[in-house]
Amino acid sequence: MGSSVRKGKVVRQTGGHPPAATASRRQQERNGNNTRRSAEDYYHTPQKTAETCCSESRIIYGSEKNSNATARDLEVTIQTLIDNNNVMIFSRSTCKRCSKVKDLFKSMNIPYCSLELDQTEDGQRLEVVLLELAMERSVPVVYARQTKVGGYERTVKVHREIGFLKLLEVNGQVEEPSYDYDLIVIGGGSGGLAASKEAAKLGKKVLVLDFVVPTPLGTRWGLGGTCVNVGCIPKKLMHQTALLGQAIKDAPKFGWQLDEKVNHSWDTMTEAVQNYIGSLNWGYRVSLRENNVTYENAYGEFVGPHKIKATNNKGVEKFYTAERFLIATGERPRYLGIPGDKEYCITSDDLFSLAYCPGKTLVVGASYVALECAGFLAGLGLDVTVMVRSILLRGFDQDMANQIGQHMEEHGVKFIRRYVPTKVEQIKEGYPGLLKVTAHSAENSEVIEGEYNTVLLAIGRDACTRKIGLEEVGVKINEKTGKIPVNDGEQTNVPYIYAIGDVLEGKMELTPVAIHAGRLLVRRLYGGSRIKCDYVNVPTTVFTPLEYGACGYSEEKAIEKFGEDNIEVYHSYFWPLEWTVPSRDNNKCYAKVICHIRDKDRIVGFHVLGPNAGEITQGFAAAIKCGITKEQLDSTIGIHPVCAEIFTTLSVTKRSGGDILQSGC
Repeated sequence: MGSSVRKGKVVRQTGGHPPAATASRRQQERNGNNTRRSAEDYYHTPQKTAETCCSESRIIYGSEKNSNATARDLEVTIQTLIDNNNVMIFSRSTCKRCSKVKDLFKSMNIPYCSLELDQTEDGQRLEVVLLELAMERSVPVVYARQTKVGGYERTVKVHREIGFLKLLEVNGQVEEPSYDYDLIVIGGGSGGLAASKEAAKLGKKVLVLDFVVPTPLGTRWGLGGTCVNVGCIPKKLMHQTALLGQAIKDAPKFGWQLDEKVNHSWDTMTEAVQNYIGSLNWGYRVSLRENNVTYENAYGEFVGPHKIKATNNKGVEKFYTAERFLIATGERPRYLGIPGDKEYCITSDDLFSLAYCPGKTLVVGASYVALECAGFLAGLGLDVTVMVRSILLRGFDQDMANQIGQHMEEHGVKFIRRYVPTKVEQIKEGYPGLLKVTAHSAENSEVIEGEYNTVLLAIGRDACTRKIGLEEVGVKINEKTGKIPVNDGEQTNVPYIYAIGDVLEGKMELTPVAIHAGRLLVRRLYGGSRIKCDYVNVPTTVFTPLEYGACGYSEEKAIEKFGEDNIEVYHSYFWPLEWTVPSRDNNKCYAKVICHIRDKDRIVGFHVLGPNAGEITQGFAAAIKCGITKEQLDSTIGIHPVCAEIFTTLSVTKRSGGDILQSGC
């Protein structure tokens, strides 16, 4: 039984001959030539088979010899295949470039027919005739609408510059496959939601699939992704709670008479935070509906080209197709892989809705999540210890990271350095219970043990890419990290599949970055824009007790990129006026700019430790993006008395070794 591809579908033929052979017979009859061997006569052997998939008609012929076939017979055969297939690929099954060409057409969901010459009788003779006719040196040789496209390089060039749907026009109209949606977004986080609404505004039919796999302890949440539910939003609110606690301690120095001891209620705080998050979840659903975006609370998984399976929490499966897909699945916290970690430990996915005060807490990890959580828990008056394997805040400026660690230690957070947990055991059940943690030194054979009410793991996050069927459609990932490599347009190696956010390889894992990239991507796909996301000079803030804002290069990265002799670092400590009356943390806040000497002292790195660091950094980020120089910064008049004013008066360089302590206003 043969196969034929027509209008995006595979149509089975029941006459026993492949479509090319049948057409050849008709052509021969029209020509009145019954003496020359036709394509059908040449190929009709008992071993002949045709294999088909959703977008491919792959013809493999048997080994029966047809040594009497003339060169003209072979030409007729080749021409017949070209004439009777919208896309015809002459290929070899062992040729890597042939496979890439076929994968390209599969990724576009364009049906094609391929002839595997190495599995075809007289394949060598056919190939010689083909290459002579096509004036090509080797396979693959691709034809579209009876017009030669060419080999691998030419085919890829046509795809990029013209597009095969354009090439396959008939009477000015394109035979495009029919899909359920223009765009399906996998992941209902900030980036995915922003992209989906932008696409809908541009008139596209959009589906968002979002599903939260519960944590080992059963925690789950609503629409909106990590930032809204278990990240930026609850973290900042709990950080603010801790700041208010510090303000209460400062208040008597400003004349406030607090007659009674002030206590904190964990239950009241978490209820208020979760109520606010719930309002955001509802708001996102309303916004999708108002923008005509279809939303399903279902787990998305690729099952084939342009096709996805959506499974809801009851196990009901639905299948959808789309012209394009956007992967915005984000990341989830990593576990240690030791006895007791998933049974007894929590992560940031559990902390912000925890039904009880965590009590004495061990935070494992040195990431910004680890230090932020340790900071606000300590600010609530809890006994907090941080266990660190190596350095703090890897990837951030280490000068700033070390000052953050020092400040936290001075404010009661204990650090156990160069140790790694190897076992967590439950001593006592409860809310909280009591856990025993065994840890081994990262430097020697020493073993320590400790007892805590709660163990919070914050050792990093893993991209949610390994269980969404990417292998079914050929999307490549970094096997070690699960991250997805993309080009500068957020496009994966499969042309109709894109990715944004934390799943991207080598990009900053920040909510505003995902939102910005998602909107710009959609505007390029559907709005005619050419603007791409700029991943350089992205501002960010770490909400530790002493907040850290940064934009541009760390000192280490600047030295690595420009050379130590080509950068100048200006820095200074400062003392916020608000902290002078309670007389705390004198000369603990710190400001630093990194300048590229050979580029007119352009500021390539901005760093600040102090209150409201995020607010300060956001303002300077615009100037840095515009290429501000040290001279321009010096000529800016400061606002007095505010923390950001210090950046307009920086004069001491690190290279000079001069005094940077501040003694007055």
